[in-house]
Amino acid sequence: MTSIGSMGNSIGSLHQEVLKRAEQNLGKGAGVSDFSDRIGDALDQVASEQSKSADLTKAYEMGTEHDLSKVMVQQQVSSLGFQMTLNVRNKVLSAYKDIMNMPV
Repeated sequence: MTSIGSMGNSIGSLHQEVLKRAEQNLGKGAGVSDFSDRIGDALDQVASEQSKSADLTKAYEMGTEHDLSKVMVQQQVSSLGFQMTLNVRNKVLSAYKDIMNMPV
């Protein structure tokens, strides 16, 4: 019986440690940003990549940039970022519609 009691105590202490780490990872600890900040940062980064792609394309068309592969890679990065943003938006809208159609 004593071996089960000591095992129960060690499980209890492990449970407390897991709860403490979960609280830290869920944003109750310092230095963790929330979901809206992450989405805003991601949208800003996609907008920045699109702007960089447009500037690089314009520079190539004007003759100041001579590396076509650099221009094409930047356009692909911009395109992939936009497609990813569009897919995330579609998934969020789909989840919202599913939640709104749930019976109460």
